[in-house]
Amino acid sequence: MKKITALIFLFSIFNSSAQEFGKNYYSFDASYFYGTIAEHNPDIAHLITGHPTGLILGFNKKSFGFEDWEKRYNYPDVGASFTYQDMKNPSLGENYGLYAHMNFYLFKRNLMFRIGQGLAYASNPYHPDDNYKNNAYGSRLLSSTYLMANYKKDNIFEGLGIQTGLSLIHYSNADFKSPNASTNTITFNLGVNYALDHQNQPNYIPKGPREKYTEPIHFNFVLRSGVNTMGIIGSKQYPFLTFSAYADKVLNHKSTLQAGAEVFFSKAMEERIYYQSVAFPSGNTTGDEDSKRVGVFVGHQLNFNKLSVITHLGYYAYYPYEHFVDQLYNRVGLQRKITENLWASLTVRSHYANAEAVEFSIGYRL
Repeated sequence: MKKITALIFLFSIFNSSAQEFGKNYYSFDASYFYGTIAEHNPDIAHLITGHPTGLILGFNKKSFGFEDWEKRYNYPDVGASFTYQDMKNPSLGENYGLYAHMNFYLFKRNLMFRIGQGLAYASNPYHPDDNYKNNAYGSRLLSSTYLMANYKKDNIFEGLGIQTGLSLIHYSNADFKSPNASTNTITFNLGVNYALDHQNQPNYIPKGPREKYTEPIHFNFVLRSGVNTMGIIGSKQYPFLTFSAYADKVLNHKSTLQAGAEVFFSKAMEERIYYQSVAFPSGNTTGDEDSKRVGVFVGHQLNFNKLSVITHLGYYAYYPYEHFVDQLYNRVGLQRKITENLWASLTVRSHYANAEAVEFSIGYRL
């Protein structure tokens, strides 16, 4: 699953650093938050009845530039975090999340930006009889992403510091099971942090002169797969396959540009066409429409050692059935280099804020 793989990816960096350089330095943080659920979809308006509250607990491994990629990103932290959120609505219940995260720093390390990805457990998901109002969470297990932007002051007294700012917490199952309207909570958070062994932390290793780096164009061939639904409550899960081919151009150690094409085979799309033709015989669907799609896309790959964050923006150039999703699509996720030529990724393909599928991918780079 996407979020489990995210944990594996990030902790592989954590473990490799620990093994290579011996002693490591860690910190903890704890924040209380108060916020509101954003009405990104009018279908969840009935679920916004209060101001959610909760906790964010973080464990961080600090970096000091022992690896070159740490210097390029201004010495980020890698860590794990736990969230508890009371949604302040009996139909939504409470959510518990476990994440891998990275902390990035700006303005003399006074501004911290965190991105966390993980899994969340929903205490009260949709049930056709017992909880039919909860159209946000169709399953107990959810994928979750959270963003945090904090003013952070370390080691004010004996390793103890403070932090405060804004957070955004997203829950969704990426159409793994319907319904899946999802929620986004915008919060104000206030907390404390504590650095272990703060008296003995080393100095940051200077970055040195910027090294110019590039590579010639490479070609990639990718197989993506997974399961999703028709987007209709009660729908079964159906498999899909996507074949992608694209070229990439490495600009520097951080950035790689991508452009290519892909063909989509979706059993859920095929079943939806049949469903619409039978359920609405006087509608626009005859049942003979082609369920295949062909997309073209451009993208960017942001590289952290062997881990990369990939973002794609695509357009369905061949799209014979236009009543399922929008013609523009995007893909966001994590990619992990396995060998010099082989890589794996876990991504979410969406149409604006509407997620269609979680994609498990294996790729080969020539």
